[in-house]
Amino acid sequence: MSAIDAPLIPDVPVYQLSVGQYHEMIRSGLLTSEDRVELLRGWMVPKMSNNPPHSVATELTVEALRAVLPAGYSIRSEKPITLSDSEPEPDVVVVAGDVRRYAGRHPGPDDIALVVEISDSILSRDREIKKRIYAEAGIRCYWIVDLHNRRVEVHSDLMAGEFSSAEEFTDRVPLHVGNGPVQSLAIAEMLP
Repeated sequence: MSAIDAPLIPDVPVYQLSVGQYHEMIRSGLLTSEDRVELLRGWMVPKMSNNPPHSVATELTVEALRAVLPAGYSIRSEKPITLSDSEPEPDVVVVAGDVRRYAGRHPGPDDIALVVEISDSILSRDREIKKRIYAEAGIRCYWIVDLHNRRVEVHSDLMAGEFSSAEEFTDRVPLHVGNGPVQSLAIAEMLP
């Protein structure tokens, strides 16, 4: 495609949606499950298609977490969470309560113990945009499972809307959910 044929991309925001408007688009059928988008800071952003390593890592991470998760918590995979100006669909989320608790709404920040993004092709989006969104929303702990470097980045300890702690793990990653003891997961169990 030549420069003349390239589509024009506006250099200023065109229109941002509220979470309520986004929900109305879904209720009305304007957006369906076939539309691979998520709402980030009011913008509908295309979601990447999952390649096999990403899909396998997501399933393995769910299995590893489920094996050590204390009673009173559930796991959601590739399902929306509702934040003030965003509705991302993280790869894995640990939430308080039974899954039926969310039959009438998506989990919000107060329900969420851990958000996990499996990252292979959009590491910069996970490290920059999503990390900032999760911190500002008050999500207490955010993991990035970095498939290329075979490690887990743990972002935690919220302070003034930012994660004040960032650690990288290559062997085992600690998991602290609720008031129970700290568990640890073997990172190799989460990787394809």
